Amino acid sequence: MSRSLRVHPESIDQVKLALKRNGYPRQKDLAEELEISLSTLNNYLNGRPVDNLNFQEISEKLGQDWKAIAFLDQESTPSNSNVNPDPWTPDLDQDESIPDVDYYVERPPIESTCYQTLLRPGALVRIKAPSLMGKTLLIARVLRKLVAQQGYQTVYINLHLANHADLGNLNSLLKWFSFCVSESLGLANRLADYWYEGLSTSKMACTNYFERYLLRQVNRPVVLCLDEVDRVFPHRDVASDFLGMLRAWHEKAKMGKRLERLRLVVVHSTEVYIPLNLNESPFNVGVPIELPELTQEQIIELAQQYQLDCTASEVEQLQGLVGGHPYLIGECFNHLKFNGTGSLEKVLNNAATEAGIYRNHLRHLWQMLQQHQALADAFKDVIEASCPIPLESRSAYKLHSMGLVHLQAHQVTLRCQLYREYFQARFQETQ
Repeated sequence: MSRSLRVHPESIDQVKLALKRNGYPRQKDLAEELEISLSTLNNYLNGRPVDNLNFQEISEKLGQDWKAIAFLDQESTPSNSNVNPDPWTPDLDQDESIPDVDYYVERPPIESTCYQTLLRPGALVRIKAPSLMGKTLLIARVLRKLVAQQGYQTVYINLHLANHADLGNLNSLLKWFSFCVSESLGLANRLADYWYEGLSTSKMACTNYFERYLLRQVNRPVVLCLDEVDRVFPHRDVASDFLGMLRAWHEKAKMGKRLERLRLVVVHSTEVYIPLNLNESPFNVGVPIELPELTQEQIIELAQQYQLDCTASEVEQLQGLVGGHPYLIGECFNHLKFNGTGSLEKVLNNAATEAGIYRNHLRHLWQMLQQHQALADAFKDVIEASCPIPLESRSAYKLHSMGLVHLQAHQVTLRCQLYREYFQARFQETQ
């Protein structure tokens, strides 16, 4: 048997659809569960060779017969994305970057605010919302509009694609970052021309690389979106320098330099819990965007996009369980449209069980909690509380970024009834 396999071209759409149908809204969720790199999973989903064992493991998780979808690739070598011989020519692929926006409900005036802001030279937009609230879908919508109506060049970089070692070293991170942008713009890698002995800092090298090379090659505005920026937060010194550099670029663009052609979008899930100099932080400049939950009218509009005839009473039932959480609502509508089995009432009755449509999402959250006992204990307190309670700030921010709680000043409340029912049962089982 070949040492590597790839998905047959005719089965690529099938496996991509299976990802969401099996409860994985993002590729990284399945990659984390299987403990494989995001690039390995991305290769699988896009019909590129991966190691034989990885191919079988991913196929099984997605409910696919690996023999039926496999396309033998005799010339390929095993994909081992955990090995990265050159730290600044990483194994990555941007195909997974911006998803298709098949079903999307606008939350005015958020979309127009982002769009209008990014028309300005040197603009900076900061998008903050918990996991699965629609941050990437929002920016996909805006970026596509900027391309279609303004002809802008767009670059999307997800920091989840960076190796942990790169995130912990400023020089490696900036080289990885610069390489990714070069690749996205279709430009040759010229890092060696700008990272040379005698240059005092890697921040200067990175800035020169953008100003003197990348932006000179592009004769139109470039919108650069950095997603999951909170991945760098645990690396305090690196985060301070990296984020400070972005702030410096934003300020320099105001002086009419070449950087005015660059417009930045910074996306993150949690509060910035690292200490940053007020004059160096990108989180107190630009235009802040926070994503609210969907209203009842927006939920009805989304149901209509799925061609579902939901009554106001049914929508109220759905809201009573999941609130206005975009992902949880979308998963329900996706199930009703594509599986065609059972009523909304039946779906909601089973929702918080291991047989429900949210089982993979809920298990994933439970696994994350089990890896951090202090976080699990804090969430247990939230589950048992009948009113807002105070939590240690780091735990509150983490639970909020996971989408499990609402932050209200210095207190937290549970996000929705679904989480109370499911996690209450899990905590009781562990006692």
